[in-house]
Formats: sequence, structure tokens, C-alpha cells
Amino acid sequence: MIRLGITGGIGSGKTSVCRVFSVLRVPVFYADLEARNIMDSDSSVISNINSIAGRDMYKNGSLDRLELANLIFNNEKLLQKVNSTVHPVVLEHFKQWEKFQDSEYVIMEAAILFESGAATLMDRILSVIAPVGERIARVIKRNNLTREQVIERIKNQTTDEEKISKSHYVIDNSENVMIIPAIINIHEEILNIINGKV
Repeated sequence: MIRLGITGGIGSGKTSVCRVFSVLRVPVFYADLEARNIMDSDSSVISNINSIAGRDMYKNGSLDRLELANLIFNNEKLLQKVNSTVHPVVLEHFKQWEKFQDSEYVIMEAAILFESGAATLMDRILSVIAPVGERIARVIKRNNLTREQVIERIKNQTTDEEKISKSHYVIDNSENVMIIPAIINIHEEILNIINGKV
């Protein structure tokens, strides 16, 4: 079974691309969503996050994501510690999930596919890109963050240029670009690879 990793910076439109693949009946594992669930439910991860932060991050019974974001996005060491606590668990969940999929290939969608080490598990990688101005506007509208907060998160992610250099496919998800034909071409190419036609 081929594994396709889909990545892209915050606000690039990875989820929109994955929705099209879902319509094509390709199962999608959303690593970022899985990470959120793990951070809310895995007792050892919860304990580690409190230890890394040096305080109780779950005072109201659930993770104070804004407080954690403010801590880690300005502190490279803390960010790496949180990532190295959460991401191995996410990858383990992906491997278990994959066993139950009945399809020719599967997708892992992850904002930090390269940074988390998940890219090494993938057979093909697709990067979704969009102009920074559009990405900032999308995230402000969607997540209720300030422009400064979005820019801070963009700074902590691998640049588009670096992602592109490590990718087999790139989709431009600018406002005026049609993404469906590009996705169908990639889907057909992967099926051809699986069927030995490439």
C-alpha cells in the first residue's frame, strides 16, 4: 500500500485538497487532529506536557491551547520537546489505522510532516502552497487569531521552498487556481504506479 503524505503551511488549504481525495475514496488520516485528540486523552502525554510547561495546562479539564501556543511558539526547545512527546504517538496511531484500510493507497495529512519525521514513512509527498497573504487572511478568519500570531506560526514552519524541494507533487491552492484537475492527475499517477504502468 502506497502512503501519500500531504503537507503545507498553515492556511495553505491542505484540508480542501484532502476532501477531494476523500471523494475519490482515498482514506485520509488527519495527523493534526489526531495530535489534538492525543493531547486531550493520553495520560502520559498530558503528564509530559504539564512537565514541559512547568505548570498545569489542563486547569479547566482540557488543554489550554492558547497558553501552550504562546509558550512553545516563542521557544524552540519547548516546541521540540512537545513535538517529540506527541508525534511518536501520532505515528503509532497512523500505523494502526493503516492496517484497517481497504484501499490502494492512503494519505497522511500533516502540517509538520517533515519536522515530525513522518515524511520518512511516506512513499510520495504532496505539498500544498498558497501566497502568504492569502494564508494569513484564511487563518485569521478561521481561527480568530491576530495577524502577528499567524505570522509567528508561519515562521515556525518549514518554508514552501524547502517543502517543494522535498516533494513529488505540488498543488497551488491560490484563490484563482482550480485544484481538482491537479488532484485527479496525481490520483491517476499514483494508481498507475501501483498497477505497474509507470
